Amino acid sequence: MSQKKKSFTLKELSKIIDASITGDENIIISNIASIQEANNESITFLANKKYSKFLDSTQAAAVIVSAGIETQSSTNLLKCSDPYLAYAKISSLFINKENKLDKPSIHKSATISPSANISNLSSISANVVIEENVVIEDGVFIGPNCFIGPNCHLKKGSNVSANSSLVQDVILGESSSIHFGSILGSDGFGYAPSKDGYEKIEQLGGLIIGDNVEIGSGCTIDRGALGDTIIHNGVKLDNQIHIAHNVILGENSAIAACCAIAGSTVIGKNLQMGGLSGILGHLSICDDVLIGAHTLVTKNIDKGGNYVGIMPAQEQKEWAKSSIFIKKRG
Repeated sequence: MSQKKKSFTLKELSKIIDASITGDENIIISNIASIQEANNESITFLANKKYSKFLDSTQAAAVIVSAGIETQSSTNLLKCSDPYLAYAKISSLFINKENKLDKPSIHKSATISPSANISNLSSISANVVIEENVVIEDGVFIGPNCFIGPNCHLKKGSNVSANSSLVQDVILGESSSIHFGSILGSDGFGYAPSKDGYEKIEQLGGLIIGDNVEIGSGCTIDRGALGDTIIHNGVKLDNQIHIAHNVILGENSAIAACCAIAGSTVIGKNLQMGGLSGILGHLSICDDVLIGAHTLVTKNIDKGGNYVGIMPAQEQKEWAKSSIFIKKRG
């Protein structure tokens, strides 16, 4: 949602990442996207073997791949030693890094409905900051000390409680509410390791929150790295929950406090997740799954049901005996 309208030839990009070209070096690239969502002006990358199946079907103009790859794909390729690091370097070409305001204000491009209930709108004494290209519909409430960043859209009847931030590129659905101190649309945790440290991966997607969603206090939901993070209609989140970039969370899901969902996991409808649970990244979870408290989900779930992995606290000696038994049973 926030990518620059800027174009490069494949030859220009190859020089930035020190890659060889297989295909048309003069083809024009105007955006970067995931391998599934790319179009004929996109560059994408293949770093995880799990996504190799998409190489022949992707609509991308070009794909960054490992130098040693063997493929019959007719897609234009950039071959390099580290596709993930190359993607990180190229991501910075498509980010909009304009300076942001640092004091209470409403940008002249913001569209605000007359019935929107913004605290102290006339004087901005409540330190509400509304950035450029923001749309605020009828009946919206925004509490004190809130930040509404660029390209956000707050739909009819939505509510943003005090000290919350919509960082950028966030759509907040009708009658949805955000409790105190939550941060939506922040950068995802994306870094590619290199010999010189870590190369930041710019987060170029957005965050879409559906209708009748309730987000508790102190929650953090990242916008997408490529594509969008999506929270579907009717989702209910307790306090202190983290949802990482490019997660898709299905309708009417309910998550208890202190849970975390790692990036690019796709979750179906009616998830129920007990407190202090976690779901690893790049997984697929079907509809109607219940996850017990303190449970860590490490692989795909393709059958609805109740899943639990709790080990109660024991004395250290007893735990050592139990762990040996578990290993033998495994």
